[in-house]
Amino acid sequence: MSMTAQQNSNMMVALTDSQWALVSQLTATLSSQQLTWLSGYLAGLSQSGHSPQVPQSSLANDKKLTILYGSQTGNAKSVALEFKALLEGKNIPVTLASMADYKAKQLKTETHLVIIASTHGEGDAPDDAVELHEFLASKKASKLPDLKFSVLGLGDSSYEFFCQTGKDFDQRLADLGAKRIIDRVDCDVDYDDACQAWFGAVIAKISDEMLQNAGAQAPSSVARSQTSSAASVYNKKNPFHASLLASQKITGRDSVKDIRHVEISLEGSGLQYRPGDALGVWFKNDAGLVDELLQLLSIQPSATVELAGAKYTVRDALMNQFELTQSYPTFISAYSAFTQNKKLSDLAADKEALRHYLASRQIVDIVREYPAHVTAQQLLDCLRKITPRLYSIASCQDEVEDEVHLTVALLQYDNDGLVRQGGASSYLASRLEAGGEIGVFVEHNDNFRLPDDPNTDVIMIGPGTGIAPYRAFMQQRQADEAEGKNWLFFGNPNYTQDFLYQTEWQRFVKDGVLHKVTLAFSRDQEQKIYVQHRIKEQGADVFAWLEKGAHLYICGDANHMAKDVHDALVHVVVEFGGKTAEEAELYLTDLRRAKRYQKDVY
Repeated sequence: MSMTAQQNSNMMVALTDSQWALVSQLTATLSSQQLTWLSGYLAGLSQSGHSPQVPQSSLANDKKLTILYGSQTGNAKSVALEFKALLEGKNIPVTLASMADYKAKQLKTETHLVIIASTHGEGDAPDDAVELHEFLASKKASKLPDLKFSVLGLGDSSYEFFCQTGKDFDQRLADLGAKRIIDRVDCDVDYDDACQAWFGAVIAKISDEMLQNAGAQAPSSVARSQTSSAASVYNKKNPFHASLLASQKITGRDSVKDIRHVEISLEGSGLQYRPGDALGVWFKNDAGLVDELLQLLSIQPSATVELAGAKYTVRDALMNQFELTQSYPTFISAYSAFTQNKKLSDLAADKEALRHYLASRQIVDIVREYPAHVTAQQLLDCLRKITPRLYSIASCQDEVEDEVHLTVALLQYDNDGLVRQGGASSYLASRLEAGGEIGVFVEHNDNFRLPDDPNTDVIMIGPGTGIAPYRAFMQQRQADEAEGKNWLFFGNPNYTQDFLYQTEWQRFVKDGVLHKVTLAFSRDQEQKIYVQHRIKEQGADVFAWLEKGAHLYICGDANHMAKDVHDALVHVVVEFGGKTAEEAELYLTDLRRAKRYQKDVY
C-alpha cells in the first residue's frame, strides 16, 4: 500500500471529535485493570465483527475506589502507592492520582474515595493539595451525599497542628454529606504500623461491595512484577547499603556553622534520581549517647528486650531502632507515668509549653531532669521507632553517575554544659568513616522539578543548605545545554566563611550557565541582610523575569525564611505589577497552580 493510500485508510477509521470526547471521558475514570480488560474486549470485538454486547457483570461495574494523595516530600505518595498495590492484589478496582492532577468537580462522580494527605509547616496543606483543599472549603463545592470516604493523615505530633490537612479534608467531606468508610486515622512520623492497620480496616469495609462490582480481573502478580522490574528494588523499607565516599567541611574555621559536603556511592544499586529529589538516610545513634541514657536509668546494656517477636540487647535496640535525638510528646506522656512527677505530668497536658520544652532537649536530657525506675522493656515502650532523615540531593547523575551528593548542616548545641548533636547529621559529619556503610533510598519529589522546556528561565532562592538542589539544577542545565537563564539568590552569615560551593558557582558563571547571582551575607554589616531584602531590592528584575515565564523555586527553612520570602514576593508583585496585596497573592497562587512556583521547605 502506498503512503497516500495508508494515510487515507487511517483517516477513514479515525474517530470523530465527539467519539474522541466520549473515549477520553470514559478512560479518565477507569483503573489500570479496567483499561486492560477493555482493550482485550475491544480487540475481540473487532475480530468477531459483532455489535457490542455489554456483559451483565459490567452493568453493575459502576463503583471503584479513588485514591487521592497530597504529598510534600513524598511520604503520602509512597503510602498511596503501597495501598493501591494492595488493592490491586485483591482485585478491587482502584485509581490513583495526585491532588494536583485531579479536577475537583469530578468528586460528584466518585462513589468511594480515600484521601492520604500530609501536613507541613503550621498546619499547611502540601503544595499539590492546596487547590483541592481550598475548593472543598469554598461555596463552589457540591454536596456529596452518595460518596463514601476515608482519610489517612500523615504528620508529626511535635508540631502544633498535627495532621491538620487530614483533619480538614475529613471534616469538609463530612460537611458536604459524604459518609465515612472508617474514621480518620492520624499517623505520626513512625507511621508504618498505623498505615497497615488502616489499610486492613478500609479493605474489610469495602471488599464485598467492590468485588461484587468488579467486572474486570486484575493483572496477574507476574504482570505487575514485570512492569516494575526495571526500577530499583530499594526503598524506605528496603534501603540500599551504600558506602560513604567523603564528608568534607565546606564552611570556614571561624564559621558559626559546620556544613558538610557528603558524597555517597550508589554503585550496584540501580537507584536513579532527578534534580529536586531527596535522599533518605537511615542512621545509627551515637554509642556515647546510648550509654549515657542507660547509665542514668541504671539499666544494664546487656538486658534483653523483645521487639516484634525477636530478642535484642537493649543497647543494640537503642543504637539502631529508636529515636533518641528528637523529642516528642508521646514519650513525655508515657514516661511521665513512671516518674510520678506532677511537674512533668502538668507539662504533658500543656501543648504549647511542651513544644517549647521539647525543642531544646533530647530524650537523655528529659531523663536526666526527671529520673525514673523503668525496665529496659518499659523504656523502649515509651520510645518511638527511628525514622530516616531526608536531604535534598545536591548532584545530578549526568555529572556524578553512580554517586549522590548531599549538603548537610551538623546540628549541634549546648544543653547545660553537655554537647548535643543531631542523629543523622553527626553520623554523616563525623561518626561514619569513609568506606562505612549507610542505608539509603531515593524519595522522589515531583513538586520540585526543573521546567520541561530547557529554554525557560529559573529563579532559585536558597539560603544556607537550601542551596543543595540548585547545585543539582545547574549541573543538569549544563549537561542539557539548556538555553534558559538562571538566577541564584543565596544567603548565609559571612562571605569569607559561609559561601557554600563558591568556586563552583564562579565556574557556572564563567561557563555562561549561571547568569545572575544575588548574595545576602547577614553578618557582614551592622544591619542584618537576608535574601528577602535582596528580593525587594531586585524587585523590578524579579517581576520582569516572572512576567516572561520564569519558574520560581524556594528551598530551606519553612518556619521563617519561606514565609519571609513569600511576603517579599508579594511586595514585589504589588510594587512592580501594580496590584493590590490580594491580587498579588492570587498572582503567586496562579504561578503555583502552573507549577512555576515550587517549594522544598523543611
